[in-house]
Order: sequence, then structure tokens, then C-alpha cells
Amino acid sequence: MSQTPKGAAKAAPMHKPLRWLWLAVAVVALDLGTKALASSLLAYAQPVVVLPFFNLTLLHNTGAAFSFLADHPGWQRWFFAAIAVGASVGLTVWMRRLRADEKLLGGALALIIGGALGNLYDRLVHGYVVDFLSFHFAGWYYPAFNVADIGITLGAIGLIWESVFGERRRARRGH
Repeated sequence: MSQTPKGAAKAAPMHKPLRWLWLAVAVVALDLGTKALASSLLAYAQPVVVLPFFNLTLLHNTGAAFSFLADHPGWQRWFFAAIAVGASVGLTVWMRRLRADEKLLGGALALIIGGALGNLYDRLVHGYVVDFLSFHFAGWYYPAFNVADIGITLGAIGLIWESVFGERRRARRGH
């Protein structure tokens, strides 16, 4: 059943929705480039102070976000790789179905795809994800992360924004 209000005009399909994949490619390139730089310039687990609340610290994460499942014997590598592939395929299919007025959604999906593929590369090639951005305050350290994680986070924020405010836009279009 359609979610468009009765009598509302449905937006036309987006012209070339897969053009958003350039953003995913940019995230992957920036992610892999910064990880290679961090891996070549930083000593493992030795923080380099950049600001009083920010360090560059090379770490290897065999788990997921916040090192979830990192202490397991290795099956999680393939589990998270499968999730990344499945999510990337599913989000690309979703992207192909975007309407003309869903530009934010296109960007959000591309950011998530790029982040997932950046971390997937690490899992498949290294067996772990390279993290190096470390924020801290008063002895509390946020888990280290990377550019792929930033892409995923910004994409998730975009999805939340679209789910909250996109419905209002679609409702206005129907009146």
C-alpha cells in the first residue's frame, strides 16, 4: 500500500540515482588513503598529541564499533564482512529507487556505502580495521575510529534526518 497521502502527487524518480556512488568512492579513497598514511607514520598504540583532547593513535580493531566482539577467535571478521557486503548491496538497490526530491537520502546512503566498503577492505586484506582518530577528555577516551566510521555516522544522521523531516516534505507536496 502506498504511503503517499490520498490525492498527493508522487515525486518523479530521481534521474541517475546511482550518481551518488561518486560520494561512496570518495569516502573509500579518503578512508584508505588516511589509513595508509596513519599506518606508515604512526607507531602502534603510541599516541601522537595533536590537541589537548585529540590524539592520532594507530589501533587495529578486529571487532565492530567500539571493538564489539573483538575478543573472539576470528569468525567475526567474516561475519562483519558479510554484513558490509549485504548492507552495501541493499543500500545500492534502495538508492536506485530514489525519488527526485530525495537528495539528502542519496547522499546519506552513499556515505554509509563508502564507509562500509572502506572498513570491508581492511577486514578482507588485513583481518582488522585500522583506526587512528582518538578523542579524549579528563581521562575518558572515546573509542578510536577512522574516516569510514565518520561516513557511516554522517550517513546514519542523514537517514534519521530524512525519516523525521522527509515525511513532512512529502505531506506538504500532497497539499
